[in-house]
Amino acid sequence: QVQLVESGGGSVQAGGSLRLSCAASGRTFTSYAMGWFRQAPGKEREFVAGIRWNSGITNYADSVKGRFTISRDNAKNTVYLQMNSLKPEDTAVYYCAARRTFPVGVGWGKRNEYDYWGQGTQVTVSS
Repeated sequence: QVQLVESGGGSVQAGGSLRLSCAASGRTFTSYAMGWFRQAPGKEREFVAGIRWNSGITNYADSVKGRFTISRDNAKNTVYLQMNSLKPEDTAVYYCAARRTFPVGVGWGKRNEYDYWGQGTQVTVSS
């Protein structure tokens, strides 16, 4: 059974940093693509960053480029999201997701193409 478990969320002041982790289990993920999404109150869930597990190719939403970095540790079966220069508008529940198909371009943001989802971790950025 596939499980994605996020951790690392919390409260931070604007300009601060957090690192989110997504521990994946239940199968071999080297042929998967992984994504981070976020959902703020009253808003749709949106794509933040993604990575192809085997090649390390990454993709980012424009709103986080230059501030967030996605990476993976094959030995630990874990995907990370390093978030720097956080802003109040980054406040949201952050979700990890996995998909068996490799997205291209806008395909990274298609929520219905992700096969597995974690339960989310809250990130709150105060001004």
